[in-house]
Amino acid sequence: MSNKIGFILIKPQLGENIGASARALKNFGFNNLIISNPRDSWPNSKANATSVGAFDILKKTKVCKKTEDAIKSFDLVFSFSARKREVNKKHLSFDTFLQKIKKIKNKKIGLMFGPEASGLSNSDLSYSNYVVQIPSSPKFSSLNLSHSIIIVCYEIFRIKNKIQFKQKKFV
Repeated sequence: MSNKIGFILIKPQLGENIGASARALKNFGFNNLIISNPRDSWPNSKANATSVGAFDILKKTKVCKKTEDAIKSFDLVFSFSARKREVNKKHLSFDTFLQKIKKIKNKKIGLMFGPEASGLSNSDLSYSNYVVQIPSSPKFSSLNLSHSIIIVCYEIFRIKNKIQFKQKKFV
């Protein structure tokens, strides 16, 4: 399943966040990272530094100029946004998103995240099938790009490895 899921970063601004995102993917067994129109040059030395041991993921990261190129290999695209948007897309709670992920078989799934300063534009959201919000405080709902990705990676890993989690004792 993890090889059928791709993490798409639209217009990422900081190499450090790209590197931390690659590290998050590797921590939870994912390996498909796509970046569209990064602000800074690519490859990026700051991304390498913060990826720690995820150089293999950065090395095979696909770089695109446009959102439509970044998503074209996916059957289903979920976009993540900190705020409710006025777009003609179905908005899902995070729990509903996880339930859908659990049920999806034989489809390539793209998970799209926006730039650090502004999040995804309405134009970028138009390419997705669903918009998902990660629950957070209504007083401050903006999450760091790599933090959003690690939350999603962990939760998908957790549901896909439920038996392992029940059998292991954590100290």
